[in-house]
Amino acid sequence: MTEKIDLGFIKPVLDDLAEVKGSLITILQKTQEIYGYLPKTAIKYISERTGIAESEIMGVATFYTQFRLTPVGKYLIMLCQGTACHVNSSELILQTIEDELGISDGETTEDGLFSLKCVACLGCCSLSPVMMINEDTYGSLTPKKTKNILKKLREGE
Repeated sequence: MTEKIDLGFIKPVLDDLAEVKGSLITILQKTQEIYGYLPKTAIKYISERTGIAESEIMGVATFYTQFRLTPVGKYLIMLCQGTACHVNSSELILQTIEDELGISDGETTEDGLFSLKCVACLGCCSLSPVMMINEDTYGSLTPKKTKNILKKLREGE
């Protein structure tokens, strides 16, 4: 099934950057800002406009954790799995999130509200275990604190 997206939204980005050497990451970032993820149709269009092979674009998009190839929920939960978080029970926090939302790493709730992504490091070791939800950082997590955060976000809907 082909995605129905308006490629006109990224045309100005490509008009500015398609010929600029080394601009692929910037193009992908701006594309993701527009659509919320990197649609396959957009990747094909970027390839056509830049002359960069789709496989090379996919290699970049899958290498960097900042890029998403599928739509995400309104609240993107990035749970740190780095060493400090791991030794401070991030697995317990992961289990709490999975139990509360009924999703696993890489999945989105049926209502489209939450997506979960486990990441290697958020760079907030002193707050471990830590997660980011969109732009907000939550540290020193416990199962109870995690449940309360999720509950408040749900109630805000």
